[in-house]
Amino acid sequence: MANQSGIDIQYPKFGAGIWHFGRYVDRYATDGYGPPVTTLQAIERAGQVGELSVVDLTYPFDPPGLTVDEVAAALKSQDLRAIAVTPEIYTRRFSRGAFTNPDPQVRRAAVELVSEGAEAARRLGCDYVKLWPGQDGWDYPFQADHGELWRWSLDAVRELATAFPDLRFAIEYKPREPRNRMVFSSMAKTLLGIEEIGLPNVGVLLDFGHSLYGGESPADAARLAISRGRLFAIDVNDNYRGWDDDMVVGSVHLTETFEFFHALTDAGWDGVWQLDQFPFREDSVEAARAGIRVMKAIHRALAQVDRQALEAAQRAQDALGAQRIAQKALLTVMGEE
Repeated sequence: MANQSGIDIQYPKFGAGIWHFGRYVDRYATDGYGPPVTTLQAIERAGQVGELSVVDLTYPFDPPGLTVDEVAAALKSQDLRAIAVTPEIYTRRFSRGAFTNPDPQVRRAAVELVSEGAEAARRLGCDYVKLWPGQDGWDYPFQADHGELWRWSLDAVRELATAFPDLRFAIEYKPREPRNRMVFSSMAKTLLGIEEIGLPNVGVLLDFGHSLYGGESPADAARLAISRGRLFAIDVNDNYRGWDDDMVVGSVHLTETFEFFHALTDAGWDGVWQLDQFPFREDSVEAARAGIRVMKAIHRALAQVDRQALEAAQRAQDALGAQRIAQKALLTVMGEE
């Protein structure tokens, strides 16, 4: 795409979690904010966005019995590729935990489900398998032996990464929800666990909203993971910091979103810019387009940052000067929209 000066702009690849195009349910609208959506229907909606290159697929596919070949054909028909598979180890079946369930048979079932998802990821040519063990944690003080939960979590991830050395496993951390406290709750704790696992094919998926919600600076968290070679993927969205709202990118924390992408590009990270938005009441295709529109503006603004001046301001820890430089680049580009 060319800008107003006629210069061709090479944007990064954009992706989305397939759930972005699915059906949303909460504890008030338990019948959902719309009709059920199958995997193939969601892929079709993703294709309608027009600027997506990849999608992250939940596994098992919906409906049961849908084959990898059928999913691959649907992706091809929409000119999409599966970048990842996310096994559903966070559903009611694992309500007391997946890797940390007190029942060893359920813990084994969680590992087997991820293994099945990994086989599907291998056949689809995915870049990684995403692990989001949302039910692994605790709800009350004294409920669990924290050392035991930690050991079970690391043992499960180590077993999976060892069994599939040709695949990468990206742990998506989050401070809470659905459990009141999750085992993989922060960037620092997740990196500590990965170091203890000791395998090169285990890394982090940094969800911008989870980092905000956990009280982190997403830019700082990204730098930390990159410095250890462990940032395998990102998801982007926004929230009010009190909950994982999964709003459209840049709708609340635009400056921090800009800083996040600046940190990524400044460190030479060149992965997919991937949406993890939950448009409960909005049209899912239009919400994806809105998120991509913001990310494209941010990408253009990154090229407008006076890096020499910014480096000087940062060396002096000149807050107002650094803000002025970032705002000039971002607001100038946003004003062209």
